[in-house]
Amino acid sequence: MQESRLFKIIYYLLNRGQVTASELAEKFEVSVRTIYRDIDALSGAGIPVYAETGRNGGISLLDSFVLDRTILSEKERADILAALQSLSATGNACDRATLDKLSALFRTPFDNWYEVDFSRWGEITRDNEKFETLRRAVICHKCVRISYVGAYKAESSRKIHPLKLLYKSRSWYVKAYCAEKKDFRLFKLSRIIRWELLEEEFISVPYPDFSEEENVSGKDIPPVVLRFAREAAYRVYDEFDINNIEEQENGDLQVTAHMPRDAWLTGFLLSFGALVQVVSPADLRDILAAQAREIYEKNRAEAKQEVPAGKSAQRA
Repeated sequence: MQESRLFKIIYYLLNRGQVTASELAEKFEVSVRTIYRDIDALSGAGIPVYAETGRNGGISLLDSFVLDRTILSEKERADILAALQSLSATGNACDRATLDKLSALFRTPFDNWYEVDFSRWGEITRDNEKFETLRRAVICHKCVRISYVGAYKAESSRKIHPLKLLYKSRSWYVKAYCAEKKDFRLFKLSRIIRWELLEEEFISVPYPDFSEEENVSGKDIPPVVLRFAREAAYRVYDEFDINNIEEQENGDLQVTAHMPRDAWLTGFLLSFGALVQVVSPADLRDILAAQAREIYEKNRAEAKQEVPAGKSAQRA
């Protein structure tokens, strides 16, 4: 327990600079006397930590202090290298150089046991370039001009302040402030079809946490219950958590999940064709049936127009 606290004290001092013994005692829920014993133990181990008395005094590390490789466990060193290896998949030379330097510092050769590629099938570099541009924009607080394809309308041009990159449900998003909408928005990277890093800078602000608001509003919304034919099993297990899936006696799969009621949902369900049935709610079932009927009528009309005149006469 003490060994873990000593490491945490070092990390805390590296991040905060100079702190008081009382602050450390409150942070780690021990007495001030225990903190001073910990400081003596660190000094005895060769860590350049010292305490200054007086009104402006406190506990701090020498400015020249850097973490020695022995401070990190073998697993922690491997985790750091694995994380950097993932970032190097964007093609950023700086990340790759950092990876090589840390590997040499840790004397831990990293095994290239997995591969991370941010691009979709059929793409070579565009998705990686997009990711790297947005990553730079987040770090450097640079505005980005994007062309975005939304759910309800065609392509639109937006100027955004990228705040954070998010990976959720097998897709990348960027949390950003949209200058056009004057509000915070979540943009899916695959729907950004053009992008340009601007010289204009912005002041970074925290992205609002909508989780509590979403949870409250979601309590009154009943879940969507879907029944999929067994032929769609490969997609069902791709899209839904196994805890939301219940196998039926005939092999069909019934899914119960809270999902957004919007154009994306109906489009998603229509992509399953006749392999999905909406059990509830009834209004979603009606919307899906109406859209399927509209698709049928449109394609039926097109098919009639394409029938050669001679064949129509023969049938008559």
